[in-house]
Amino acid sequence: MKKWHLILAAAAVLSLQAPVMPAEAADVAVPDDIFQWVQSTARQNYYFNKQQIKYGIDAQGNVDLNTLIVPTLRTYDDIQIRDVVTKRRWKMLSVKGYERLIGSAKYLKFNLKAQTVQIVEQDDLDDTFTSINQDLDPEPAVNYATLSEKDVDGCFYRAIIKYAQKHQDELIERTGAPLSKADVVALGKAQPDQGNHKHKKG
Repeated sequence: MKKWHLILAAAAVLSLQAPVMPAEAADVAVPDDIFQWVQSTARQNYYFNKQQIKYGIDAQGNVDLNTLIVPTLRTYDDIQIRDVVTKRRWKMLSVKGYERLIGSAKYLKFNLKAQTVQIVEQDDLDDTFTSINQDLDPEPAVNYATLSEKDVDGCFYRAIIKYAQKHQDELIERTGAPLSKADVVALGKAQPDQGNHKHKKG
């Protein structure tokens, strides 16, 4: 997850010139070349990192087309920020650094066959997109297929899956592993270039 924190730090620098997506929540500049905006509510903006979304890798070292790994970003409005801080105080947790809270990073793991999604890590972020608190305890998996069309999280999850389907070749290449022979046949394509470029003579 350290690489994601570096991307967030870069995003904080880029955001000085990056356009801000229309939203109702906190006025935080988020670079749209790194993050894909999906939706906004009165309390939060929902993004995912389109530079890091990728497939998992199976036990054989091949691309696992059944698993999606997705870093996401949520920015908060002032009311949501106060709510987070208040709940931490109720629980007698540290609020150091929370005067600069702007949102959270949630790392999602999708099981496309089972139609489930799990939050495997969460970070609270300050206004430099630096983690001020990290929660490494995975949450129970949720069956996104059972969420209604109007459910905010359900809409977010479905948008991510649609993006992944549309950019499958890009995600396969980013995953950095070969396709299994069965997937090569099923997809009807040659293996993607994993960086070992071979040049033909003449």
